[in-house]
Amino acid sequence: MSDNKKTFCDDMRKATREIHAISDALVNAKLALGLHNNKIWADGLLIFYEIFKFLEKSIDAKIHEKIERFQFLYDLKRSQAIENDLNYYLNKDWLKNYSPRPAVVEYIDHLKNLETDNPILIIAYIYHLYMGLLSGGIILRKKRQLIQKLMPFNSGASKLDGNHVTDFDELSIYELKKNVKRIMNEVADELDEDTKKSLIDESKQVFLLNNKVIQSVQGVNAVIFKKYVPIVLCVIGIVLMFFIFRTRD
Repeated sequence: MSDNKKTFCDDMRKATREIHAISDALVNAKLALGLHNNKIWADGLLIFYEIFKFLEKSIDAKIHEKIERFQFLYDLKRSQAIENDLNYYLNKDWLKNYSPRPAVVEYIDHLKNLETDNPILIIAYIYHLYMGLLSGGIILRKKRQLIQKLMPFNSGASKLDGNHVTDFDELSIYELKKNVKRIMNEVADELDEDTKKSLIDESKQVFLLNNKVIQSVQGVNAVIFKKYVPIVLCVIGIVLMFFIFRTRD
């Protein structure tokens, strides 16, 4: 395949550009505070734990020979890494009392329906979630590490504590992304046009479901209240003092 040839991944990116932009904005709005708040960061990991676990089981179960092709990317498996990070943030007993929230249940139910009715469409989720992790996930990790250097909030933590999900040892992120795209494009080259269109349509659903679970991230409003209400009250106090002294004059 020529490097200059338009690929199926290009088609998916173009078709999902608008909904992807909304998703990016939601991540920035919801998880930006998680860059220096472990509670929000952990909740951001928690919402995707069941989703990655389901996708990785689908790959291992060989429910469709096209999905099986993604077994080559064994280095990308993240559900255990997420579990390790949540053990760090929530303690090792968190799974005993854990149950997925409604937005996650809806997501998993949709994946189960696809697994039964049209399993090849699960490829859209495999592609977009792992590419998202290798792109936006890595960017968020770097920002979080920078903030940690400037304003330490994980006293005594090692480099890997709470960061397993974005740790790929010495593997090149560029090469991992290239391999995901290569497999996706190779699979698409073997599909008929109707199936490719269905995959592109399902790609939009990926981001719609992602947005729902991202919106469910907890603790953001409380942090905003705690951080900014004192500032607002201070400003109000200054304004009131200004008017009091002005009235006296």
